[in-house]
Amino acid sequence: MKRWWKRSLAAQFIGLMLLALALSQALSFFVSWDERGKALQAAAKAEFFSRTASLATLLETIPTTFRNDVLDASGTGYSRFWLSSQAPVDANAWRREAWAQLSKPMPNLKALKFKMPGAATSTAAETARPEPSPFQALAAQSDSWTTLGPHVWTIPQPAKFIYLGHSNGMGLTVELSDGTWLNTAYAKSVPNSIWNVQTLSSLAITAAILSLIGVIVARQIASPMRRLAMAAEALGRGESIQPLPEAGPDDIRQTAEAFNRMQGRLHRFVEDRTRMLAAIGHDLRTPLTSLRLRAEFVTEPDVQQKMLATIDEIQTMTEAALAFAREEGTVENTRAMNISALVESICDDMAELGQDVKFLEGENIVYRCRPDALRRAFRNLIENAVRYGERARVSVEKRHEGIDITIEDDGPGIPETAFEDVFAPFFRLEQSRNRETGGVGLGLSIARAIIHHHGGEIALNNSGSGFRVVVALPAAPRIS
Repeated sequence: MKRWWKRSLAAQFIGLMLLALALSQALSFFVSWDERGKALQAAAKAEFFSRTASLATLLETIPTTFRNDVLDASGTGYSRFWLSSQAPVDANAWRREAWAQLSKPMPNLKALKFKMPGAATSTAAETARPEPSPFQALAAQSDSWTTLGPHVWTIPQPAKFIYLGHSNGMGLTVELSDGTWLNTAYAKSVPNSIWNVQTLSSLAITAAILSLIGVIVARQIASPMRRLAMAAEALGRGESIQPLPEAGPDDIRQTAEAFNRMQGRLHRFVEDRTRMLAAIGHDLRTPLTSLRLRAEFVTEPDVQQKMLATIDEIQTMTEAALAFAREEGTVENTRAMNISALVESICDDMAELGQDVKFLEGENIVYRCRPDALRRAFRNLIENAVRYGERARVSVEKRHEGIDITIEDDGPGIPETAFEDVFAPFFRLEQSRNRETGGVGLGLSIARAIIHHHGGEIALNNSGSGFRVVVALPAAPRIS
């Protein structure tokens, strides 16, 4: 999960959006929860007063023999009604009586001797057993009865109000015209948890919608960035790619425009340098030819041979330098190629020329590359192995990260301090400058330039019985 979070822009975007949703919902509930509780308590109190006032008015109009039946029929799962002959004085004693009344089960209405029309309005919820009360013990209260004023009590009978405890419990007592008192107790718990089915469903739907939006937005952002990364990788490998589409939001469009401008500038730079070097090579041919003609008029044979040898060396180095520059500025198209077959064909060609080169059979590996350039790089490396190590053994192996081409010989190797120097242009461990023994010193430089253009690397290693060169090519990107 941690790895997925780090690698996936969509996962990060969705996670941050859901975190913002959770924080906003928590803050909203925190701010509104207290107001909600107060609103529910006010609504419950208003309903409690209205129901008690209606019942007191009804009791004034019916015979006293039916009052108890009416009170039983009016009770609900969270309220009880009873009569007393005296006015309540001790608040704590009345609270204990109230909790005792609320703890009694609801009566069986079918057994009542008299049914008032108003009793038919009782709902099924009101005939159920009382809800479990959150008050298991009565907390002593120092507050006394509060006489209700006309702003909350709408009938002429006087009434007193008191809280039953620290929650939603309330008590009310009303004096009737015959001197008896109607007592009412109410206790209905308010849910303390905000996590109900409706809240969880709302959060789940909101989270799903936000996640879908997050996936779409992240994909719109990541898709052009992924194309840019693949195009940059292909450009670094020397491939010729089409300009990126310059569309979308300003940031993405400007990034694509900058990449296209960079690609154009790089192409122009390479083309200008290649043309300049070609022009230099062309212009050098004239003075070299002039020098060669003048050397022919030298009368001393030894001096003449030395001059011609020097001129040949200059011409050879110039041609090699031009070939090296042309290789770096190559515009060969990239295509899929069986690289195993490519390396094997080089080995077969050199073996037919009498050189001791052996290709170790392996699996066929298809790779996107510039085949002509790689052919030249591998040929240079294999020729070096045969020249300095007498023979060459070549193998191709596929790895998860790419491809390894290994070239081994039986030569003495080279000092580790010279591993980097041998790739410098015109560097030679053999200082005689004799082309028969060492060439001009550009073979490894050209090979590494080609491998670098493919995004790879060349590693040198002195093994116990010879010298080893490993060419590591990365997995080729796919431009979508």
